[in-house]
Amino acid sequence: PPADDLAEEMEDVDFDDEGGEEPDAEAWETEDDDGVEDGMEAQDDSEVTFSLHSASVFCVSLDPKTNTLAVTGGEDDKAFVWRVSDGELLFECSGHKDSVTCAGFSHDSVFVATGDMSGLIKVWRVDAKEEVWSFEVGDLEWMEWHPQAHVLLAGTADGNSWMWKIPSGDCKTFQGPACPATCGRILPDGKRAVVGYEDGTMRIWDLKQGTSLHVLKGQDGHQDPLTCVASNQDGSLIMTGSVDCHAKLVNSTTGKVVCVFKMESMAPKAPTGEGEEAESNSVESLGFCNVMPLAAVGYLDGTLAIYDLSTQSLRHKCQHESGIVQLLWEESSAVVYTCSLDGAVRLWDARSGKMISEYRGHSAEILDFAVNKDASIVVTTSGDHQAKVFCVQRPDR
Repeated sequence: PPADDLAEEMEDVDFDDEGGEEPDAEAWETEDDDGVEDGMEAQDDSEVTFSLHSASVFCVSLDPKTNTLAVTGGEDDKAFVWRVSDGELLFECSGHKDSVTCAGFSHDSVFVATGDMSGLIKVWRVDAKEEVWSFEVGDLEWMEWHPQAHVLLAGTADGNSWMWKIPSGDCKTFQGPACPATCGRILPDGKRAVVGYEDGTMRIWDLKQGTSLHVLKGQDGHQDPLTCVASNQDGSLIMTGSVDCHAKLVNSTTGKVVCVFKMESMAPKAPTGEGEEAESNSVESLGFCNVMPLAAVGYLDGTLAIYDLSTQSLRHKCQHESGIVQLLWEESSAVVYTCSLDGAVRLWDARSGKMISEYRGHSAEILDFAVNKDASIVVTTSGDHQAKVFCVQRPDR
């Protein structure tokens, strides 16, 4: 069960980097407007639409215990907890004064935390629908719950990572370099966390001691800011993604880089001049398959790369028309889900590299999504001010 929860929480981490990169997000919207208008409104495969937000919806999480509740946060400075089955609002997480870019439930679904860009974090008790704790940090980059305890971890623009016991508020800080802590994840053992920074370095922290176990920098680190981190199910391997288009596989025990997956070897689509193309690509999301030695990496140029970890080689390349925002693996199969700037959710069979199905319904880019445990529904959030629930269960799967 703890591993399930971790997988569910992965989206919080990945997404926050988008939140931190406001200019990019703006550019995407204008760039993509043309393609988005064409017939996207017409097709709506969703079962439920949640439309209480009045601006872009940046983040979504499902409650790990029952998968019946969703929390969404948006550019309208609002966060809502609502029922997935019918879109019914349970309560509003009120009091934020900036875009809510992080939101997630504790491992047992007792608490829900919401965080805005200015650094105000609030925790609510779900059954009582009441706020039990709040704290203000610097500009928030990412936030994640501990997989087994009522402990919250967050990274901020000053390079610090913060850890609180909830609701007592006991606090510990982990001081990184003097640049934003752009992404982070608690490892499945619950004792360590991996944090990536804007200067290309990555640190593995001992949460109990508050000390840094490993630091990857220079050649071992990345040349550009880290955008996302993930770990495999037992936490033995970590993968880091960066604006430099590299994904690094790291042994979490030794802190050594096992291999580097590079994107340069693949010919860019319709280059607009050498310099530009390189700049416009980056690793946006990544994750490990639980049932086969595979990893998936999603790039801003629309490439989904499936890597074989046993041979450390590229197995499949699945091309999207527009940039991938996020990807998630199904809990117990070799199916990977992607959401992209064209507003569609796609399911891919990682063994064959073939697309299984595609779901549409948003009239703008999808900014975040979550998959429930039995892989029967996907909940998406979008720049069109809506969150949607798609039923993805099929008789032959």
